[in-house]
Amino acid sequence: MNKLSVLDTSMKDPFESVFRGFLAPLRISGSGDELDIKLDVVENDDAFKVHADLPGVKKEDINVRIDGNRVHIDAEARREKDVKEKGKVVRSERYYGTVSRVFTLSQDVDDAKAVAKYENGVLTLELPKKAGAAAKKLAIQ
Repeated sequence: MNKLSVLDTSMKDPFESVFRGFLAPLRISGSGDELDIKLDVVENDDAFKVHADLPGVKKEDINVRIDGNRVHIDAEARREKDVKEKGKVVRSERYYGTVSRVFTLSQDVDDAKAVAKYENGVLTLELPKKAGAAAKKLAIQ
């Protein structure tokens, strides 16, 4: 491609980029209130302890599933925010949706002994490690 053809392409319609912005759908940047599950995972000799931040979510809307060493946390989130001026609503923002987080631990979890608690927007999971068979050394013949 020579310089002339590059110049011709850029000068094809100088107003196109200006009008393209007017015809594009309106996008409002997020307010930073989007829900995201933040985790802390601590491991000791016999268990994992997980703290998951789920502010504003009801306990009934949280699901935790354990599949071996994989942990799935799902939550239904509802956020409503009205901005009023002089008693009139000038902006109303609503968020409805689900969030989820899946993570893998270094060892299988004994799901029969696992415990979940939810208090003040924090989900706490006590996940005991499944007792595994001790490593067996094979004799070489």
